[in-house]
Amino acid sequence: MNTKVDFSDIKGQVALVTGSGQGIGKAIAEKLAAHGAHIVISDVNPETARKTADEIAGMGVETLSAACDVSSKEQVDNMFQKILEKWGKLDILVNNAGITMDGLFIRMKEEQWQKVLSVNLFGVFLCSQAASNIMRKVRKGTIISISSIAAHGNPGQANYSASKAGVIGLSNTLARELAPLGIRSNAIAPGFIRTPMTDKIPEKHRERILAGIPLARPGEPEDVANAVLFLASDLASYITGHVLDVNGGITGL
Repeated sequence: MNTKVDFSDIKGQVALVTGSGQGIGKAIAEKLAAHGAHIVISDVNPETARKTADEIAGMGVETLSAACDVSSKEQVDNMFQKILEKWGKLDILVNNAGITMDGLFIRMKEEQWQKVLSVNLFGVFLCSQAASNIMRKVRKGTIISISSIAAHGNPGQANYSASKAGVIGLSNTLARELAPLGIRSNAIAPGFIRTPMTDKIPEKHRERILAGIPLARPGEPEDVANAVLFLASDLASYITGHVLDVNGGITGL
C-alpha cells in the first residue's frame, strides 16, 4: 500500500537554519519552505543571506535574512531578537553553520584550532541556548545539529573532527536536559556530500572515497535536507538524543 508521507505540521512553523546562504544549509531551508515553514536565512555573508532569503520568499513563505557570525554572542543575540520581533516564536533550529581550516595536527596553528571550534561548536552552543530559552516558554521545539562522519576522526582535520564530535556530545546532552521542557534535540552526521567544497577534492582521493561507499555515489544536499525534514516533523515526535547517519553506508573517510 502506498501512503503519502504527511509533513503538514511543518506549515506555519518558524525555522532558523544557520549557514544557509548556500550549499547544504540552503537545501535544508528550501526543503522546509517547500512544506510551508517560514525561514530565517543566516549566513556570515549579508549579501548571500539576503539573496537566498529573497529566492525562498518566492516559494510563498515569509523569510528573514540575518548576517550572523554564530561564534559571536552579540550577533547571535541580535539575530534572535529580530526573529522574535518578526514572529514572536521559533519552532525549529538547524545548527548547520560550519567551517574547515585543515592541516596536519603536528603543524596546526592555534588560530586554526580556535576558529573552527568557535564556529562549529561554540556557535551551536550559543544558538541552541538562545533557541531553547524561546522554545521552553511554549514547551515545544526541535533542535537539529549537523555533525559529520568526520566526528570519528579524519586525517588532516583534527580541529574539524573534534568540533563535530563535540556537536554530538552537546546534542545528546541537550536531549536529556531539554526533554522535560518539551524540546527535542538530535544530530545528523552526513558522509561524503556533493558540495562546492567536496568538488575541490583531488580526483584520486574522491575515487578512493567513492569506492568505500556501499551505495556507490556521493550524497546530495537534498539527502541531508530530507533527514532534517523528518526529524523536524511530528513523525519524529518520539525521537530525541539520536544521531542520524546520512552517508550511503560508508564507515569512514
